[in-house]
Amino acid sequence: MDRGFDELLQEAQARPLIGWDLSCDGRITTTATPWNFEQTVEAHARRSPDMLDMGTGGGEWLSRLAFRPPRTVATEGWAPNVAVARERLAPLGVEVVEVEGADDNALQPDGAEQARLPFGDASFHLVVNRHESFVAAEVHRILATGGRFVTQQVASDFNADCYALLGLPVPELPRWKLDTAVAQLERAGFGVDDSAEGAELIAFADIGAFAWYLKHVPYVCPEFDIDGCRGALERLHRRMQGGEALAMRQKLFWASGVRQA
Repeated sequence: MDRGFDELLQEAQARPLIGWDLSCDGRITTTATPWNFEQTVEAHARRSPDMLDMGTGGGEWLSRLAFRPPRTVATEGWAPNVAVARERLAPLGVEVVEVEGADDNALQPDGAEQARLPFGDASFHLVVNRHESFVAAEVHRILATGGRFVTQQVASDFNADCYALLGLPVPELPRWKLDTAVAQLERAGFGVDDSAEGAELIAFADIGAFAWYLKHVPYVCPEFDIDGCRGALERLHRRMQGGEALAMRQKLFWASGVRQA
């Protein structure tokens, strides 16, 4: 294979991920979802005295939000991201609290109570969650009556396109889709009043960006290894050299609900 292919894979192996910026200097682009999650959150934030952002990553998304209530707090469960988030969000007046991450929602038993959030009952009027696991009962506990929870989640079959590109069999995973999320929320005492399902398209400018993405986002394809998948990567690289785009859909859904009494 040509030198360019080897260099791209070497870079993918060596390049670190800092925070949760998955753009790879613009070499990875993502199309918009059919809904505008950011605008939805901003609209609710303008009507709320406070907000909690669950799983803020490196604070990238929260820092870009056009409006944040005077009291805005963020949580993060991955230790390397906590310092990154604090450095980014402290100048904006946002406290970042390190927490224990919740188990994947699809794996939680009914009435799960693990991953207790370090906040008192009825501490917030708006809780926002973007691609983070959550325990519905805990979110319900920290919300005031009439408070709102807004979440965007990655569906359990989000990675089917990735497996197809690599020529790997798609694993069977516990079901996590809009209806299962709504059921968890309703059991916890939420009235879900808005939701939708859809997908975004993630496009890669070169094979190195694709390999780097899969290396640093291991839940997309746990079986992926740059050396072990070299043959598949080489095949995709040749297809790109022939003018074929490299992209995959990521299936998502979102839901919004109010804590009932």
